[in-house]
Amino acid sequence: MMSEAAFEEVSVLSSIYCGEGEFRVVQQSAQDGLVVQINCSSGGDSRQNVSVMFHLHPSYPSRPPNISVSSTCFSRTQCHTIRQKLLDRAATLPPEPMLHQLVEDLQQHCVKLTEDHRGVEEKMKESEEEEEWTEVLLLDHIRSRNRYVGLLEHWSQQLQLAGRLLLGQNILVILQGERRNIKEFCRRLKAVKVDVDSSGKKCKERMMKVLVGAPSHSTFKNGLQGFVVNNYQSLSELTAVFQELNMTQVYQQVLPSLSS
Repeated sequence: MMSEAAFEEVSVLSSIYCGEGEFRVVQQSAQDGLVVQINCSSGGDSRQNVSVMFHLHPSYPSRPPNISVSSTCFSRTQCHTIRQKLLDRAATLPPEPMLHQLVEDLQQHCVKLTEDHRGVEEKMKESEEEEEWTEVLLLDHIRSRNRYVGLLEHWSQQLQLAGRLLLGQNILVILQGERRNIKEFCRRLKAVKVDVDSSGKKCKERMMKVLVGAPSHSTFKNGLQGFVVNNYQSLSELTAVFQELNMTQVYQQVLPSLSS
């Protein structure tokens, strides 16, 4: 027969976790004891649910509860780890009602797992931003050539990017360097008045398009040095530039976007 203290604890928990679907008595019998399920959010995020089930033996709290943990946001392995920590914790607690303490421990474990996961994601993102990257941009026009080209060269030096400006029927910029620096280069293009419009007023490069963006493969990551301006007269000359840079594959990706 379950102790009065056990029933009282379950009653208190049902009043604490009183939201819809938060608390449920799964099973109750004199022979098998009591099974209760509590659903709570992970790290305060209501979108990430963790469910813990406590099986209270009739001799509880003299005998610690059996515990199972499931979650929509943690893997099976992580849930197993949390479960084991809760079982270990229960084994160290005095033979008194302990479910509230175990639920608090559960939430702390969930917060730590969530923070650790975010830390890993941030490191991965930082690693991506530092990744060596190649990007090909299509510019709409260059009217004030000296100013525009001067700014492109200045930015490439500031951001430690290698670049090639290809002037012809289409205006292309090939950039290589850290991905975050290329992003900053593109941001400046759209934020700074780099050129003049048809009426002679200073304007930003709002029509710039990124045609290709990909990690710099070893076959061509050293193809660019400094910032170089090339003029080309024909498609064959443009093709030759990409071949010289060992970027034939990149060129094949760019070609469909170029006007005939």
